[in-house]
Amino acid sequence: MSDRPWIFRTYSGHSTAEASNRLYRSNLAKGQTGLSVAFDLPTQTGYDADHPLAAGEVGKVGVPISSIEDMLTLFQDIPLDQMNTSMTINAPAAWLLALYIASAERLGIARDALSGTTQNDIVKEYLSRGTYIFPPQVSMRLTKEIIEFTVDEVPRWNPINICSYHLQEVGATPVQEISFALANAMSVLDSIGLPAERMPAVFGRISFFCNSGIRFIEEICKVRAFTRMWDRIGLERYGVEDPKMRRFRYGVQVNSLGLTENQPENNIPRIVLEALGVTLSRDARCRALQLPAWNEAMGLPRPWDQQWSLRIQQILAHETDVLENEDIFEGSVVIERNVAAMEEAAWKEIERIQEMGGAVVAVESGYLKRQLVESNARRVADIESGERTVVGVNSLQDGEPSPLTQGASGGILSVDESAEREQLERLNTHRARRSQADVDSALAELREAVQNGENVMPPSIRCAHAGVTTGEWADTLRQIFGEYRAPTGVDAPLRLAESDRISQLRRRVDEVSAQLGRRLKALVGKPGLDGHSSGAEQIAIFARDAGLEVVYEGIRLTPDEILTSAQQEGVHLIGLSILSGSHLSLVPEIARRAEIPVVVGGIIPEEDAAKLRAEGVAAVYTPRDFDVGRIIAEMVEIVAEANGIA
Repeated sequence: MSDRPWIFRTYSGHSTAEASNRLYRSNLAKGQTGLSVAFDLPTQTGYDADHPLAAGEVGKVGVPISSIEDMLTLFQDIPLDQMNTSMTINAPAAWLLALYIASAERLGIARDALSGTTQNDIVKEYLSRGTYIFPPQVSMRLTKEIIEFTVDEVPRWNPINICSYHLQEVGATPVQEISFALANAMSVLDSIGLPAERMPAVFGRISFFCNSGIRFIEEICKVRAFTRMWDRIGLERYGVEDPKMRRFRYGVQVNSLGLTENQPENNIPRIVLEALGVTLSRDARCRALQLPAWNEAMGLPRPWDQQWSLRIQQILAHETDVLENEDIFEGSVVIERNVAAMEEAAWKEIERIQEMGGAVVAVESGYLKRQLVESNARRVADIESGERTVVGVNSLQDGEPSPLTQGASGGILSVDESAEREQLERLNTHRARRSQADVDSALAELREAVQNGENVMPPSIRCAHAGVTTGEWADTLRQIFGEYRAPTGVDAPLRLAESDRISQLRRRVDEVSAQLGRRLKALVGKPGLDGHSSGAEQIAIFARDAGLEVVYEGIRLTPDEILTSAQQEGVHLIGLSILSGSHLSLVPEIARRAEIPVVVGGIIPEEDAAKLRAEGVAAVYTPRDFDVGRIIAEMVEIVAEANGIA
């Protein structure tokens, strides 16, 4: 009997709730069967659009949601009781779910009719995406309260999507993906305060969100190992006897890390091959799939680009025979051997994490972050040395110009800068229209409930109905819990492989340092709300290995904080990393005020790079610049030139 197709999604949202609603309805009309909502960084980090840290970030990487009015606009004319909605939201997951439930109630839809997923995986935020707000133990409390609430009130909802996707994006090996994600799930389940007889219902609602890379045979083995290990954990650790409740239910976004700016048309075959890794195994097939667009290493995809990705998975599901057969790997000696090897290595790593006290303790100690930073450093070094081939990047670079990037847009979507202004106007109008007395009363109830240890969801839903904003909800919890800065993972010394090139670079750093009169010193900074810190971490590690003294203070810094730190530390150069598209809003101010050279790296179109250079930025690096050693060497020469050193 043929298997059912997985849920077709595209991860999308931008500019405003109104613009995103048009995009969602358009995608659904093209055959998409579920929604995957991308929120902008202010929403993901619990700020309203008028907060100073939100400047330049509103509507850039997702849709801004400040209140129930925005949520109602986002889902206008979309039947929530017939829709499966995935929301990539973590630190303020309770708030966005409260807004979703309250919006449904305004439309007369019962809570038990809602289906979908809140990502709600805070552990991976400390390790990769960086959109955490509160300390780990407090965040785990919010996570488990969402689970405890939904298991009764919203029974068709997946309250948490344990996310190994972002771990691979920051360099995790398959064994690290499996072991870190399962250890994380065990920490969540161990915190649940429901009676033991409710555990099967809870276990059965835990879902996962995985990555799938270009080594698709390895990916096939990875998801099969995941499936077997999750089944064993359910049976042996939590006593879940019903096999259906122990199924490894997972969605997938295939690998974005491997998409290239060079020869971007090559990304289409990469995406197709990566989709095979999670669809070929009937016994370990994904339940939902979203494919990135071919141009995501260059900027935001246009609706046509997203349609192309949607058509890839529709062709795979509807034209091929992939859904018509039993599990085609059953009995394969090679697959079984590789799966068994992954399982054995992953169980050992899980045991190591459990001996530390579990995933949360391993986050707080910095162990998990260091493991990922080191894995990514090895990956980057392998690409740089040519040991790992990336066609069009470090091999076979010569090719014809891509017609896909021709035209005024350069093949990407540019967010209208008026989107931020429109959101500010909507926010102010909303605040003026609501009852301040209702808002104050609802926030007081939220504060009292949280301080008394009660579940955060009921008072949050009341806040949503009262017109409380995202920033007001998060600030109330910030006042109770405080904020957190996670370990950066670059504190431990990491010696990269020796080579003539590295030795030559170290000698040059010594020469320049001698003429400067002290060790050449650089500050690596992450301005704004972008928490994707992998690029900044790799620059910091490689620069330190080359002999530079490096200052790296982690994510989410204002221009003032970066400039003050640069002055106090006496650095010779500032290196900035921004992947959120807010480079034109944040970088020029720093370049104008700094009295030392500034370089910047990120997803930056050439038109914007020219503007940054005109503002005084010494160098601009994009995903096309894969050679970290060359970048460090150029930074050294920029300092030398600025100081009159030959």
